[in-house]
Amino acid sequence: MTKKILLSEKIFIAGASGMAGGAIFKMLKKAGYGKEINGGSLLIPTRKDLDLEDIDSVESWFKLNKPTVVILAAAKVGGIIANSTQPASFILDNIKIQTNVIESAWRFGVKRLLFLGSSCIYPKFAKQPITEEALLEGALETTNEFYAISKIAGIKLCQALRIQHGFDAISLMPTNLYGPGDNYHPTQSHVMASLIRKFCEAVKNSSPSVTCWGSGSPLREFLHVNDLGNAAVFALENWDPSSRDAPVNKFGKPLTFLNVGTGLDISIKELSEKISKLTGFKGEIFWDKSKPDGTPKKQLNVDRLKELGWKNSIEIEEGIKHTVANYRDFVM
Repeated sequence: MTKKILLSEKIFIAGASGMAGGAIFKMLKKAGYGKEINGGSLLIPTRKDLDLEDIDSVESWFKLNKPTVVILAAAKVGGIIANSTQPASFILDNIKIQTNVIESAWRFGVKRLLFLGSSCIYPKFAKQPITEEALLEGALETTNEFYAISKIAGIKLCQALRIQHGFDAISLMPTNLYGPGDNYHPTQSHVMASLIRKFCEAVKNSSPSVTCWGSGSPLREFLHVNDLGNAAVFALENWDPSSRDAPVNKFGKPLTFLNVGTGLDISIKELSEKISKLTGFKGEIFWDKSKPDGTPKKQLNVDRLKELGWKNSIEIEEGIKHTVANYRDFVM
């Protein structure tokens, strides 16, 4: 099979300073991309060099640097509190970033673009495990609907440019990510990072107990960010929605976005117990049921990407162990 991208590509990674973008950058380098000997380069401008929310800045940068492949991993992200208190920022900032980068990539002749979405695009009560067809079939989870709407807009922009202009844009919908580079803010982090911080601090401070949000009953799926990095490289190299053997939806139409995950979920209670054990916490765990649980279950169907030949390689216990070590080395 001929790879869809070459080692000689000029690859622009928007959001390379973030968790997902950083992992994709690392896995591209591991796969041989960005080496001068092959004529390739990995472009990772800082926010000072490139303001993704400013269309003039983005267009000028594309004109000057002429990337041939674009990976859009840049986004404003956060947990339940951040999403519920800053809805305008989540929809405005993300739509600006996405539109500026995706439209500029098309206008300046980029040959492949990969857009990173999120599993929160799916309805709150989607049939489990969630297939790609569930998109727009029901109401979103209210605690992150504005972020989800912005991501849906990005997916649909990629799809529309493919339909109308033949632009080779593909999208991946990762499940909940964790690993190096995560955000461990006390009120703005996602569940895995929040729990790792809580238990590590409890051990450090010899606290007798840890209080976790909600009931502990919701089920969530978690993917180590290095697995996402590998999936992104795999998709760029191997997935062509227009090929005969590419995944199609239930109506036989080519899919332009695919789920990325493990296909396995775990209750927040069980996750907390695993983290407690792996951090060496010996105290009690309490649950603050006055805090929201969010969606009761969110598990992705990842059959389409598996059929193409990709599967995650990092099991959750191994991933948590390495992430705890990383947190203690670089954050505490």
